[in-house]
Parts: sequence; structure tokens; C-alpha cells
Amino acid sequence: MLGKEYVGKTSLVERYVHDRFLVGPYQNTIGAAFVAKVMSVGDRTVTLGIWDTAGSERYEAMSRIYYRGAKAAIVCYDLTDSSSFERAKFWVKELRNLEEGCKIYLCGTKSDLLEEDRRRRRVDFHDVQDYADNIKAQLFETSSKTGQSVDELFQKVAEDYVSVAAFQRTRAWTWARRQTPTSTAVVITESPLTWPGGIKGIPPERLDLAFVWAWVITRLSYPGSPWRHRWHLPVLAHGTEAAFGLADGHKEGKG
Repeated sequence: MLGKEYVGKTSLVERYVHDRFLVGPYQNTIGAAFVAKVMSVGDRTVTLGIWDTAGSERYEAMSRIYYRGAKAAIVCYDLTDSSSFERAKFWVKELRNLEEGCKIYLCGTKSDLLEEDRRRRRVDFHDVQDYADNIKAQLFETSSKTGQSVDELFQKVAEDYVSVAAFQRTRAWTWARRQTPTSTAVVITESPLTWPGGIKGIPPERLDLAFVWAWVITRLSYPGSPWRHRWHLPVLAHGTEAAFGLADGHKEGKG
């Protein structure tokens, strides 16, 4: 979550995660706050990890820490404050420079104020839509007070993530079908999934994908072998050898 202070990032998260709207004195987010929510996308269960970053410019450098490696960013602006949209453009530029593959969602907040008085709008919908089309982002206008479009926003983030992950797994299967196991430990070296993080530096996605590749390679090489046959080849994602206690010599094509 990125955006100028006072645009309502924390309120948006509160509405989505806890389904509530907090009324009271405004409190600045210092640094960032983290929340997680488990949700369903089709037949899959997805856990969204959400960093609610500080909007104040004095925390700008700190915010970069939290969106490094992010797969999606919700960039917020206040529909009644034109300067907040200009600030949103700054964050979009930052994301494009530091996280080129991060998918961006533009979120106009406080739409309930426009229902009370349409003249309070300071950011034209069509101008933002043109900008969103130009940067290949999706646009939502939301209200944390009424809940308008809040669930739809986060649901779309999760659906897009699952869709991209499925596409990348398909690429992995296609790649794996062309490989021939020639050693006691086959190390996949062309992984399309190179996401950072994970326990002890091993991304869960890599390990999950390694099992997919293991199934493909062993099924193709040994079609008569059951899945849990004791002599299945161990297949590891590139960069995880040390974590499994393998020597440097255990590389693709070596004993």
C-alpha cells in the first residue's frame, strides 16, 4: 500500500481485513504495518501479505524496504485532493524503477464524500483512467466507510497473482519436458520463478516448483515407475543446493 499521507491507506486495510471503519483522531503510520488475510481464489487458498506503508515523505526511504520484491502494489490517492494523485504518480515511477515486474493498481479513496457532494471531486476519473491505461494499471474508486469496491480491489490482486503463477508453472512444465536427467542430483538452472524471500533464503514457490519438475522428469524418464518410487531423482531449484547439504559438484550433468 503506497500513497500520500491522509489518503486513507490504513482505513482501506482495516475495511478489507477486519471489515470495519475506524472513526477518531487521525494517527500517522510510522514506518509500516503488516497484516495478512487468507482468501480463496477458485479452488486455491491464497494468503495476502499487506504492507501498509507510511505516507509521509520523511519515511520515503524506509518505504522502499517494504515494497522490494513485491508482486503487486496498490497506489492510493484521495479523490478530493489533486496533490495526492500527483504523489501517486511519484510512487508509480519509483515502482517502475525498482520493481519493474510489480503489478500496479490505482485506488481512488473516499468516494463516499463525492456522494455527499459531487463538487468535492478534484481528480477526474477519465484523466486517471487514461493514465492507468498508459502504465498498464487497473483503476478502482473505493470507500473505506461504505466498503464500496474494497473487496473487489483485493480480490482482483489475488486473482491476478494466481493467474500469473499458473502461467509461470506452465512455462516450467514446458521447459522440464525438454530436460533429460543425467546425474544423481539434477539442479534446475533456468527457473522462471526467482522470487526472493522464503525460509533460510529458499522461496516456498521454488520448492513447490521443484516438486512439479520432479514429477515431470521422473514420469517422462521412468513411465512405469510409481510416484513415490524410492529411486526417484531428487530435483532441486537452482540456488538451493547448499541448504540441502549438497556439494558444489552435484550440478546438472555431473555425478
